Amino acid sequence: MTIPVLVWFRDDLRLADNPALCAALDSGAPVIPFYLLDDSTSDGHRPLGGATRWWLGRSLTSLAESIAQRGGRLVLRRGEALSAVPELAAETDAAALFANRLYGMDSLRDDDLFMVLRVAGLTVRLFDSGLLHRPEAVTTKTGRPFRVFTPFWKTLSATLDPGLPLAAPDSFPPVDDPPPASDSLADWSLEPTTPDWAGGLRDTWQPGEAGAQARLEAFFNGPVADYASGRDRPDKPLTSKLSPHLRFGEISPRQVWTAARHHPPGGGMDAFLRELGWREFCHHLLFQAPTMAEEPLKAEFLAFPWTEAKEIGPALAAWQSGETGYPIVDAGMRELWHTGWMHNRVRMIAASFLIKDLLIPWQHGERWFWDTLVDACPANNAAGWQWVAGCGADAAPFFRIFNPVTQGERFDPEGAYVRRWLPELADLPSSLIHRPWEAPPLILRQAGVTLGKTYPPPLIDHAHARVRALEALAVVNR
Repeated sequence: MTIPVLVWFRDDLRLADNPALCAALDSGAPVIPFYLLDDSTSDGHRPLGGATRWWLGRSLTSLAESIAQRGGRLVLRRGEALSAVPELAAETDAAALFANRLYGMDSLRDDDLFMVLRVAGLTVRLFDSGLLHRPEAVTTKTGRPFRVFTPFWKTLSATLDPGLPLAAPDSFPPVDDPPPASDSLADWSLEPTTPDWAGGLRDTWQPGEAGAQARLEAFFNGPVADYASGRDRPDKPLTSKLSPHLRFGEISPRQVWTAARHHPPGGGMDAFLRELGWREFCHHLLFQAPTMAEEPLKAEFLAFPWTEAKEIGPALAAWQSGETGYPIVDAGMRELWHTGWMHNRVRMIAASFLIKDLLIPWQHGERWFWDTLVDACPANNAAGWQWVAGCGADAAPFFRIFNPVTQGERFDPEGAYVRRWLPELADLPSSLIHRPWEAPPLILRQAGVTLGKTYPPPLIDHAHARVRALEALAVVNR
């Protein structure tokens, strides 16, 4: 009997450009690909949120079908990695484990697990797959990790040569009987049922490797040309929406980079690649600070005087449900709930409102996005919230407080985005749609808007909130 090897799929749910999979197949041994659903919370591990669980189910279905078409079988297991992976290795008499590296708290857990496997006699081989460059290899001239994006990106992009993506395998070698037992996706209940809130997600997304490639081609064949000038406009379809595909590794950053290099350079493509660089920067930060989702990178913000915990509830609930009375914020929160995604400019506006207008700790917003975003990523999500809060790397200063009215008027000038997600305001004129409380009573009646009934008045006066936020910042700066 030929001894098999294990390939552990994690945030790399693709066959193409998957170095761990390719190396395992090149070994000549029978290959057992598997995915482990780890819902434990030990050692800082963070289970997936609701939206990412939905995406995972669809993505694993796609991956399993692709493997089956090539003569293989994806094994599904559920449990804590430190026990479930060694159990599968013992059950299959596997000689080796092949996997692509993760970063953050998962990387710390990996160290313990891989030690257990090596003590048991397995060879553990790790590969780089999810980033353009290993974090420990990109440093300043003094050997320190970068904390400012622009010099980081200049350094990385000037020397970057990620190589060509690897081709997907044509086939999987047969595995001796009996095959290892596998869970059923249906038993994992990844999709919501009572209530079924995922209708908008199903209408919006095509999870899986094929969906990622289709999204990339559609973006590069059209919107990318206007990306530089239009990426801040939520009323226009000019973003790639590749983020959830990258988050689950249905496409690799190397594949994106290579595809970009086959298109003419220019403002739109350069701006897009810079955003790919920001993703890279966030993951490098996570490598340096695995607890980034909970702890500010700037320690002085531990002293920030947030709203007391007992007073947070009602305001947080209004923000979560898109009922703050500020249309651009509410439209974003409703887009998030319906599609599992939110335009990046609106993410910044909504986050600024929670943190600076309401003085609610950024960790509450980070956790809400973790549960509701299909692209919820340990690196990008945490770094984004810390950026807005002013406590992260290369962050916007805390005193930069977005005015939700002027931001709406600037980036959604005709109100098309607000009208789409807040149909109760659709008949207001563009000049008033971002400030409905200033509309004359006649205009409100003609538009069918009753403040406090069909749409809420502002949760807080922004001018007052801004003064309060700056006073709170003064405590940190003492």
